[in-house]
Amino acid sequence: MTIAPQKENTARPVTPLGILVQQLQQILELVAKEQNISLEVAAKIQQVWQLAAGIDPYIEAVSTEESAALAALAKKTCAEPWEKRFSDQETVRQLEQEMLSGHLEGQTLKMFVHMTKAKSILEVGMFTGYSALAMAEALPEDGRLVACEVDRYVADFAIDCFQASPHGRKISVEVAPAMETLQKLAAAKESFDLVFIDADKKEYVDYFHLLLDADLVPSGGFICVDNTLLQGQPYLPPDQRTPNGEAIAQFNRIVAADPRVEQVLLPLRDGLTIIRRI
Repeated sequence: MTIAPQKENTARPVTPLGILVQQLQQILELVAKEQNISLEVAAKIQQVWQLAAGIDPYIEAVSTEESAALAALAKKTCAEPWEKRFSDQETVRQLEQEMLSGHLEGQTLKMFVHMTKAKSILEVGMFTGYSALAMAEALPEDGRLVACEVDRYVADFAIDCFQASPHGRKISVEVAPAMETLQKLAAAKESFDLVFIDADKKEYVDYFHLLLDADLVPSGGFICVDNTLLQGQPYLPPDQRTPNGEAIAQFNRIVAADPRVEQVLLPLRDGLTIIRRI
C-alpha cells in the first residue's frame, strides 16, 4: 500500500475539503500500522484520499494564473509573522495567513466582476487585500472599489501591496469597524453593483440587512459572501459548532428565507454564496 506523503510547511486546513484530506491522511497512517486491515480496504481508503487531495491542486493548475502583483501580495502575506503582530488584547480577531482569499477564490471573484460588468464594488473585510486587488483587476478604468478594514496595520500592509499594481489606484480603503463604514456609505446614498463580505462572521446578518435596507445594493445587484461553509460546521450537528459556525448557520438560514433575494452556495474553498437582489 502506498502511504500518502506528508507535506511540509503548509498552512493548516481551514476548508471542509482541506480538513477531510487531513483526516484521510491520518487514517492512512493508522492503517499502515494496523495488521488486521485487509489490503482491499486499505486500497479503497487510498483511492478516496487521492480523489480528495487532488481536487484543489488540479483546479489551480487549469485555472488562469494569478497576476504578478497578486502572487507577490500572497507571498508577502504568508511571510508576515501575524502571531507576533497581534495579541488577543490588541485585536478582536486572530489574524493569520489562512485569512487570505487566495488564487482560486480571487480568480472566481475576478470572473464575477467581468460577468456582471460591475463598475462599483464594496468589500466588507479586506485583510491584506488579495480579493480587493483581484476584483480591481477586472474593473474598467473608471471603476472603483471601496474596501472596509478595521486594523490600521493591515490596511497599510494592503495599501503598500496595491502600489505594485496599476489597478491599485481603483481601490480606496476605509479604516473603521465595518458597520460604521456601511452606515456612513448608506447616509451618503451610495450604491454598489457588487459587494463581497469576508469580515466578522457574527455580524454577517447585520451586514446583509443593512445592505438591503439601505439600498447599498440595488435591484439586480450581487452580494458574494465568503466562509459560508465554515469548515463544514453549518451542516454538522449543533454541538460541533463554534460561535462563528453557529453565526454562519444562522446567516445561511436567514438568506434562504428572505424573499428579496435569490442565492446559491458554491462549495468553493470554505464556501462562497452568491446572492442576487431581486
